[in-house]
Amino acid sequence: MNFKNRMAERRASYQAMDSKEKRNFWKETLINNAIYILIIIAVIYTQINNSRFLTTSSIVNIISLSAASLPIACGIAGCIVLTGTDLSAGRVVGLTACISASLLQSVTYATKIFPNLPVMPIALVILVVIVVGGIVGFVNGFFVARFSLHPFIVTLATQLIVYGVLLLYLMINGNNGQPISGLDDSFKNFVTGNIVKVGGVAIPNYVWYAIIIAAITWFMWNKTTFGKNMFAVGSSPEAANVSGVNVARTTILVHTFAGCLYGLTGFIESARIGSNTSTTGQNYECDAIAACVIGGVSFVGGTGKVSGIILGVFLLRIIFVALQFLSINSSLQYIIKGMIILIACSIDMRKYLVRK
Repeated sequence: MNFKNRMAERRASYQAMDSKEKRNFWKETLINNAIYILIIIAVIYTQINNSRFLTTSSIVNIISLSAASLPIACGIAGCIVLTGTDLSAGRVVGLTACISASLLQSVTYATKIFPNLPVMPIALVILVVIVVGGIVGFVNGFFVARFSLHPFIVTLATQLIVYGVLLLYLMINGNNGQPISGLDDSFKNFVTGNIVKVGGVAIPNYVWYAIIIAAITWFMWNKTTFGKNMFAVGSSPEAANVSGVNVARTTILVHTFAGCLYGLTGFIESARIGSNTSTTGQNYECDAIAACVIGGVSFVGGTGKVSGIILGVFLLRIIFVALQFLSINSSLQYIIKGMIILIACSIDMRKYLVRK
């Protein structure tokens, strides 16, 4: 059925409603789309108060910031589809970012953490961070699947473990917790360089990498047995088990895939911020969870689209950039972020209860 036919059916269905049903229809529509309406109002208000908000450079900046957050959101989204979450994501990003930076420091940098190590091949470093992230994800999935532990508890524990490993890593060779910077030009150009400009504004290379990661995630979710099993387990583990799905293996694979995406996020973030410390990646999982919920990935399980994740990340980033353009106090921004998460989750749960 094409779009025109679907719209015709919806118009016919609406016209068949009585006045009370129409009022309920508009009420539900407004409530279910409240977060989007608020974002549109915020964009209009910000543009009125600061005309630079919707300039080409600002839009490219929003797209770039969204691209940097997209891989971690795609990873956490899979955990949410399984009715779980992942609190360790941000710390995995921080660890893999510091690993990437330490392996790709310039050989002439005075305080190089591994002074006798040449600049490693970028492909090898990518493989290393994928493996590191995948190991953490595997551990998360293993304990969730084999011991029936709640993902909140498991990932809270691994969050602390990974953070401890990160602190120890930053102490290697007398570094004493100092930021890891002085990255090799080849690494910086690979991630933050550009080959395309829009209106004279450069689009960094990591935007294209994020698109590739999103495409891989879409393929995994929609065209493989992995994706079908993930949604089946998220909808009902018992029904999935009866239908022949290996629930434990699926849970482990989803968390492992998520960990790999966290590793890629850390690789990109390492070059993007340039100076990596123990705070790199802190609270990244909160923004990613908020973006997923805004994008329609439901905590009740079994629901979510990659296109929705992309939209959620983009809309959330618009809000954050708008707050900066409006010169909102940084402390107040945390309150607003928390309110966004609370509102989005409340709307998501309300939709579920209405359907039920």
